[in-house]
Amino acid sequence: MRRRLGLRARITLSFALGAFGLSVVLSLLTYGLTRRSVVHSRQNSALHQTLANALVMRDALRSASPNVPTVLSSLETPSGSDSVLHHRGAWFATSLAVGRQAIPAALIRRVVDQGQAATQQFVLGGHPEFAVGVPLPAVDAQYFELFDLEDVARTLNALGISLAAAAAATTLAGLAVGRWASRRVLYPLTETARVAALIAGGELETRLQAGDDTDLAALASSFNSMVTALQRRIQRDARFASDVSHELRSPLTTLTAAVEVLERRRHELPERSARALDLLAAEVHRFERLVGDLLEVSRFDAGVADLALEDVRPVELVRNTLSLEGVSGVAVEVEPGADRVIRADKRRLERVLANLLANAEIHGGGAVRVAVCRTESGVRLAVDDAGPGVPPEQSESVFERFARGAAAGNRSRGDGVGLGLSIAAEHVRLHGGLIGVGSSPEGGARFWVDLPAQARETAGGRV
Repeated sequence: MRRRLGLRARITLSFALGAFGLSVVLSLLTYGLTRRSVVHSRQNSALHQTLANALVMRDALRSASPNVPTVLSSLETPSGSDSVLHHRGAWFATSLAVGRQAIPAALIRRVVDQGQAATQQFVLGGHPEFAVGVPLPAVDAQYFELFDLEDVARTLNALGISLAAAAAATTLAGLAVGRWASRRVLYPLTETARVAALIAGGELETRLQAGDDTDLAALASSFNSMVTALQRRIQRDARFASDVSHELRSPLTTLTAAVEVLERRRHELPERSARALDLLAAEVHRFERLVGDLLEVSRFDAGVADLALEDVRPVELVRNTLSLEGVSGVAVEVEPGADRVIRADKRRLERVLANLLANAEIHGGGAVRVAVCRTESGVRLAVDDAGPGVPPEQSESVFERFARGAAAGNRSRGDGVGLGLSIAAEHVRLHGGLIGVGSSPEGGARFWVDLPAQARETAGGRV
């Protein structure tokens, strides 16, 4: 249960259980002490009343010809009590409903047969009763008096209900106090989690505010120092990648020009040298794409990526990209109403599609279908491949930088470096869209992109 409940719920439940336990203990103590006091007081009063009436009855029975019924009816008894007399084998009572049959047999044996004064509490007709028996050996009689305790029972029942209601109210109050206390106690954690989520989302300028809480000040200071160090590290790494990429552009340009010169004279080279030139040209081309990708990534990290929005038709975009990438034999399926005009950066969307097609070629045996579907807010572009698909546990990690999956370390499978999908995800994010991967109807992977009809746009086109 502890694992299923959160920290706030456990704190709240602890307060509620503590209040419930304390209220139950106090209620039981209060009820027990009150019951003992009330019952004891009532029994003492009954004993005194019975002894006084027994003395009156003894004196009356000493007369020459006593009238027992008259004497019994003349006794001073509280409301709800009845008197019973056993005199020389005969039974007399003040009420026809209460006589010898109403007195417990155990009490009769002790008083009549054993000659001992005794008391007993019992239930008569569903009502609690208290009986007192007093032997009168001087006149060969035994006097009994029965007292109705219904009013005492009602009082105790009302007290029990009141204490139960008070216990319930105390428990609810404890629950409310626990809820309030948990919010106060966990506020630093909640605030820290909120700020951490903003920082994880890219808002590195966000800081944790301690306010007037001295206990939170140390946490806020340490947290902010950590974020500042992290921000500096990210900026330093981004600047390093950008600087390295820019520094590589000049020698790469020279190297590319030299390879192009050699390729124009390839027919003059021996076969072995021609094959070496082909390998060199492929690696230079791969290196050129890597440097371009690193520069693109550095712009994303620096937050200077811009959108040049224009009207784009998705179907036309797909067909043009397939043509530019030299991809043939790929079916283009268009859902009715999907070829709607959207406002987007055409160059970036072409790069997204090109990267998805390249990923399908490298990791999925080639693209087999590109689908254009209509969504509530825009369009969906989907690329199906002929590969084994992407395991669900890797559906997010494939969009991380330098994630190459099964192709990692296997250069024979293609020239991917693991930046294509991450760059595609950044382009889609700039448009305010979503990117993901699932399964195609044929069992391969389906990479899809959801684009809004109107990309987010701010002053100057920067997002």
